[in-house]
Amino acid sequence: MQLTPVTADEAAYLVADATVDHTHPLVRETAARLGETADDLTAYARAAFEFVRDAIPHSCDTGDPRITWRASDVIARRTGVCHAKSHALAALLRAEGIPAGFCYQKHEVLHGLIALKLPGGRWIRQDARGNRPGVDAQFRLDREQLAWPVRPGKGECDYPVLYAEPHPVVLRALRSATDMDQLWRLLDTAL
Repeated sequence: MQLTPVTADEAAYLVADATVDHTHPLVRETAARLGETADDLTAYARAAFEFVRDAIPHSCDTGDPRITWRASDVIARRTGVCHAKSHALAALLRAEGIPAGFCYQKHEVLHGLIALKLPGGRWIRQDARGNRPGVDAQFRLDREQLAWPVRPGKGECDYPVLYAEPHPVVLRALRSATDMDQLWRLLDTAL
């Protein structure tokens, strides 16, 4: 899928903020640990993706009622929905100088994923939602292998915009929801 960045300034996709807090000691420590076995940026990006996908379960898969949104909290608590996991993955990538942004799909609710850009490459989406039976998201640079393809006949769509920051609708939902039911109601929206 061809993504349209919200800004041509690639530096915007490296910024640390309250959500993508890649200067936080835990994020830095995790990035350093993941980098110990990576011999280049591609290997590091794969290790970060696999860490978020596999070591941080999706809250709904485990029945964990906690709602996380800040990257460091997602890593510390080892839980999050797709959006929160995307925040963590973007933080880990940005911590090592890999531009990462946020993109979305509309399914029954809004689904969050990231896109990254390695040196000399193009923006390519990655979905660290977490695998389970019927879901096989993989780190791929040659083609996308996301958790779910969209089904336009069912009103689903890929949003082609690549945001430097998480979309305000997503942040508002994550920060204000008091439980998972409310979170999904807040994310039952279009961008």
